[in-house]
Amino acid sequence: MIRLRAVFEKKGRARYISHLDLNRCIQRIFRRSGLPIWYTEGFNPHPYFSFALALSLGFESCCEVLDFNLNEDMPLDEVRSRLNAVMPDGMSIASVAPQNKKITAIEKAEYVVELSSEAPDKLADAFGALMASEKILIEKKTKKGIKLVDLKPSVELISTERAGDAFRITLMLPAGTQTNFNPTLLLEALKNSSETEFEMVKIVRTRILCENNEFFS
Repeated sequence: MIRLRAVFEKKGRARYISHLDLNRCIQRIFRRSGLPIWYTEGFNPHPYFSFALALSLGFESCCEVLDFNLNEDMPLDEVRSRLNAVMPDGMSIASVAPQNKKITAIEKAEYVVELSSEAPDKLADAFGALMASEKILIEKKTKKGIKLVDLKPSVELISTERAGDAFRITLMLPAGTQTNFNPTLLLEALKNSSETEFEMVKIVRTRILCENNEFFS
């Protein structure tokens, strides 16, 4: 059995494919590709695959991770080409390589958040004030119910940028099996702390990282 890891993009119209529908989509892609995919054993065999992190509906990404197995060894470029030949619009395989790190090695993810506002300068000031505050408290849904969490220690702000009426934020948040924060939590905190109105244009996951900011691979 050959264990492989594909990194793929999910953009444009594909951002509206839910995680559940993405599972069905990948099954169809494997069937159409003609690759010697390894199937589970038992009464209901199905192609084995898994995703490193679920992506929220409406988010875009250029770094989604798909693990799968092949029954036969074959050139990685051919695997990538066969998959790309049957990918839906908005999805494409960037690379295919042997699995290296375990999914449990994932520590954080980088996002670019783009907002629009009729008062972008005020929005930038409001965001700066939020990040300068001692705590960023927000309610978060957990398996045990609603929990009040402080986002401040978990947000790694990389940069902010103004462009016309757009305000872009690049940041890192915890991701993985232990702690996973959605960037919409920070936007909710921004709305609660400011009277400046804004709209979310898009959120793009740009990198998945391990400890010490190593790329997950």
